[in-house]
Amino acid sequence: MKTFYPEAYLSAGSKGDQIVSELRMRIISKAVAPGAVLSENKLAEEFSVSRSPIREVLKTLSHENLLRLERMGAVVIGIKEKDIKEIYDVRLMIESFTFKKLLKMDTELLIRELEKNVEMMKIALKYKDVNQFSFLDIKFHEEIVSSIHHDYIRMLWQRLKPVLECLILLSMRYRMVMDEGDFERIIENHELIIESIRNNDETMMNEAFNKNFNDVRGQVEAIWTDDSMMKIVRESIEQE
Repeated sequence: MKTFYPEAYLSAGSKGDQIVSELRMRIISKAVAPGAVLSENKLAEEFSVSRSPIREVLKTLSHENLLRLERMGAVVIGIKEKDIKEIYDVRLMIESFTFKKLLKMDTELLIRELEKNVEMMKIALKYKDVNQFSFLDIKFHEEIVSSIHHDYIRMLWQRLKPVLECLILLSMRYRMVMDEGDFERIIENHELIIESIRNNDETMMNEAFNKNFNDVRGQVEAIWTDDSMMKIVRESIEQE
């Protein structure tokens, strides 16, 4: 099967990390459909590993509610609309809390890092590198969350990140195929967030964050319920 997780970003992790990232992406993109049976033996053969790391991979994905463990394998549950709404609820909670903390902090260093990030997003867009753009988008928000040095908020973010990463990668890819011009709006939203942090204006900050969050949620929601839209995404990956 074609690799669905961006290969350039797989090499950084362990073999187990690589396999879990790939299987997570296959499940969320519905390349492996809900109800499919995953065999430990077949996965071990495909990824050239023993069954032991495969068991750990399946255990990780079961903790993310993407599959149900069975003897010698697992059954795919997939990701449902309710799951995605709850993921965005948690993200909203994390980032809303973070923005309130930023009002009491020196944000000069953070602003510089965010500005660099946006410039790199513009370069990625210039070269139509949707994967790089997606990872930079994730990094932008992770830098904001990390800047308040709140260990438990960071733990929540790290728990959310693997599935959120797949959602962003897939939704950005759909945009690149169907409405490339929408990326300019995404960049403008990120620049508005930076400006609100620079002005230390709570009202502006809330408006900037909610504009970005509502835009993202409104744009991508249909992908997860419309199989024809997700098929477009899978085909764009397979054609690379």
